[in-house]
Amino acid sequence: MSPLPGVILAGGLATRMGGGDKGLLPLGRATILDHVIARLAPQAGALALNANGDPARFARFGLPVLPDPIAEFPGPLAGVLAGLDWAAGGGAETIVTVAADTPFFPRDLVARLHAVAEGMAHPLVLAASPRGDEETKSMSRGGQVRHPTFGLWPVALRDDLRAALGDGLRKVVLWTDRHDGREALFDDAEAFFNVNTPEDLARAQRRAGA
Repeated sequence: MSPLPGVILAGGLATRMGGGDKGLLPLGRATILDHVIARLAPQAGALALNANGDPARFARFGLPVLPDPIAEFPGPLAGVLAGLDWAAGGGAETIVTVAADTPFFPRDLVARLHAVAEGMAHPLVLAASPRGDEETKSMSRGGQVRHPTFGLWPVALRDDLRAALGDGLRKVVLWTDRHDGREALFDDAEAFFNVNTPEDLARAQRRAGA
């Protein structure tokens, strides 16, 4: 099987960090985005970055930059749709997505998502981890919290997703549940730790240094 195209989702507004691109924040001797690319590249094929605004700020990474196809920052599903449209142009059937602000995600992410997708006509699988007390119930199912920016997505459903976004749908899990999406459970919830605040960045710096 050919490696899946990978799409790094960086289209958010980063309001809790005061705006800007969280992926471009320094982490160790590189940036968060450098760490994300280094983790995803061995697991995927061609890579692209979903981001809005001037793409020149990402020029040094040498990746296609895909803006949201829906205006007004409707959330990660718009980035997924951008990735699906891009992958369709290359003849791919499935993509994998990761978040640009989550530098320590599993190195076997794609393999384990694939394993759970076995037998699905249209692979649609989100990563999940055990739910802690701090996790919102809206994101959980069966004692698990789902990570909606980490998943496999079928190109065949991109027009359905486009229509859902046009109808105002914004919540990832409502759409994946509608299509009988599955979850791949990862025991290490810390692997999906993401940088949302200056305190989170300090924590990431400590982890990277360790």
